[in-house]
Amino acid sequence: MPKPAAEYAALGLGVDRTSPVPLYHQLARQLEAAIEQGRLAPGSLLGNELELAARLGLSRPTVRQAIQSLVDKGLMVRRRGVGTQVVHNRIRRPLELSSLYDDLEAAGRAPETRVLRNTLEPAAPQVAAALGVAEGGEVHLVERVRYAQGEPVALLRNHIPTGLLDLATERLESTGLYRMMRGSGITLHSARQSVGARAATPEEGRLLAESEGAPLLTMERTTFDDGGRVVEFGSHVYRASRYTFEFQLLVRP
Repeated sequence: MPKPAAEYAALGLGVDRTSPVPLYHQLARQLEAAIEQGRLAPGSLLGNELELAARLGLSRPTVRQAIQSLVDKGLMVRRRGVGTQVVHNRIRRPLELSSLYDDLEAAGRAPETRVLRNTLEPAAPQVAAALGVAEGGEVHLVERVRYAQGEPVALLRNHIPTGLLDLATERLESTGLYRMMRGSGITLHSARQSVGARAATPEEGRLLAESEGAPLLTMERTTFDDGGRVVEFGSHVYRASRYTFEFQLLVRP
């Protein structure tokens, strides 16, 4: 039986009744932050809804709505005879030119990699256009599943110009692609990137521990070095239940 979560008082929960933000949403955001920061660790029990409602001066339906929003996000699960339990904290990744491996490592998420394919293949039209090579010309394909704390989070497909660097499978399974590039003297400078969403195929569902048709986030990225040379074209899918991109938006002057 999992141990109950830390006392609610220790989590610093509270609501601002003068705020236009709904009370349930304020509570949900605070609980989500506690999960992301590790104050509510995976496996923790949230405790009694009535106790939390009384402590914060909220109605039980308000507390239930806050918790249900986190259940809907996949951060918590209700277990009969156990209570509401924290499942995991979602990986948040800023939209900047960094590798998933480096981001996971910096967040203490113990990244691991399984290489599915590491081979040469003819460039399809989209790949050829991205890399600036002739259609049908030889390019390097690397396909990997990336894990965080033993759980699959992304399926990564990268096409790379031949002869750019040593792409030994052993290295690909022990570190990140961008780290390998930097170690080979390649200075990454900029990228064009698009983010979208679609349903998982049967094979993607199998590899990512999701059902067929589950929502996936998609990302395509063409990366350039400091000389303007294209060094990779990536086409990746991420589990929407475990992963999110963060944008910083600025007002245009």
